[in-house]
Amino acid sequence: MATDNRIHFWRRNAKVPGSVQPVYGAQHPPLDPRLRRTYPKDTKPKFNNLKSKKACSFQEFACSTNDAWDIDDEEDGHFSGTPFSAALPPSGQESTSSLHSQKLRPQAERPDRNEAPHPQQDHPSDCPHVNGTFGKSCSDADLSSSSAVRSPLQKQQSLPVRPIIPLVARISDQNASGAPPMTVREKSRLDKFKQLLASPNTDLEELRKHSWSGIPREVRPITWRLLSGYLPANKERRELVLTRKREEYFGFIEQYYHSRTDEHYKDTYRQVCSPLSAEKAADYSCEPFSALLFCSHQIHIDIPRTNPLIPLFQQPAVQEVFERILFIWAIRHPASGYVQGINDLVTPFFVVFLSEFVTEDVENFDVAALPLETQRNIEADSFWCMSKLLDGIQDNYTFAQPGIQNKVKALEELVGRIDVDIHNHFKKYEVEYLQFAFRWMNNLLMRELPLRCTIRLWDTYQAEAEGFSHFHLYVCAAFLIEWRKEILCMVDFQSLLMLLQNLPTIHWGNEEVGLLLAEAYRLKYMFADAPSHYKR
Repeated sequence: MATDNRIHFWRRNAKVPGSVQPVYGAQHPPLDPRLRRTYPKDTKPKFNNLKSKKACSFQEFACSTNDAWDIDDEEDGHFSGTPFSAALPPSGQESTSSLHSQKLRPQAERPDRNEAPHPQQDHPSDCPHVNGTFGKSCSDADLSSSSAVRSPLQKQQSLPVRPIIPLVARISDQNASGAPPMTVREKSRLDKFKQLLASPNTDLEELRKHSWSGIPREVRPITWRLLSGYLPANKERRELVLTRKREEYFGFIEQYYHSRTDEHYKDTYRQVCSPLSAEKAADYSCEPFSALLFCSHQIHIDIPRTNPLIPLFQQPAVQEVFERILFIWAIRHPASGYVQGINDLVTPFFVVFLSEFVTEDVENFDVAALPLETQRNIEADSFWCMSKLLDGIQDNYTFAQPGIQNKVKALEELVGRIDVDIHNHFKKYEVEYLQFAFRWMNNLLMRELPLRCTIRLWDTYQAEAEGFSHFHLYVCAAFLIEWRKEILCMVDFQSLLMLLQNLPTIHWGNEEVGLLLAEAYRLKYMFADAPSHYKR
């Protein structure tokens, strides 16, 4: 039967492969197969009316959706009398007189025939999908009307045109809008940065002013070192300070890290465990000496979880660097010790300082290919800059984490003033701010944003006075309001929490972060110096 169909296909179609034909892709509405296809005698399927009854299950929703990427399967097999329920495949060439020439599309762009069809993520609706996995519509009626009522022209006009960004969040500093990498304005800004950095005594206030709206990639490493307080403003003293601080860090490595398993240093390592970690170690009923090194063990198992989708951070050389940095920091800060979440805060510094020596894509670069001295310098600079950052927010990681609890409470009060609808929506479905905002404060939104966006965000945090400790609160408020429409569409506790813990920011770039920061600055301007406006 399949052989007969192929023979009939070539006889019916005047078009041949290679002829000029319009290209249809994901941005185009699916064509009606009933108007584009002829069937063998007595095998024409019976189509259901497109305006089907209200879908009450996923199976009925799938049947009411015009999805046609299984058309080629039917050519190879027999035509059944079941309703036509599949949607057109993305991209490929299609003849204006026949749908069969879609066989010419690349095999890589066709979904696996063994996979179950998924609802398309790009179709707009009143209640947008979240990550394409758990988004819900406001009503069941939308499920059937979205594919049956709207005309093909409306579908085509409503689909946004955006460049494709890989699912693995790229570290490269590119805009999601596809803007050119270097414009005239950006060249002018880069020249201004170079002029400031080349002066004998860098004007830090002027440098912060220019850094607020983003730092050019070429000068970001030296700018971050200056704004974090790691390097002095005097240009002549910088090399001396760098040499001294790097030697001091590797002195810590020799003194503490390389001897961490020695019996002689048991009492020293006892201080590494924060109170929370010490309690957890006791629960594990470890051997006495193993319990003393519980924090070192916790660091060791947390590091592979750091950005698991980015190959750079899965390299053994990089993981060893992170382990040393976190262990030395915990040794030097016994009040808090190591707390889960601090491991994420190393990554932006490491990537920025690595980019100083790498011109290609950083996320796939083999760090072991760098000279050993360069690797050591990147490690030491990452440690000191991370230490400067944590000095301002260490109460986030001390016992009971009072800093985070205070910030979450402040976020709740702030949102209650600026958007009472969201605030009451959370109350209605018993969603506590601590359930989703704890991670926002603990990880500085690093789990919510791609790494490229985090680096851009930290440009502004470095430029802001108390950016990581104070301005971050208003960024979180603006970030929450950004998803207002999606939040109000969720009508149960589980959907709300899943949305807030899996916000779809994979395609965000510099433009989205810039708008987020602008809104955060507006909120800070209105509420930071007006405590009476802050409370009800």
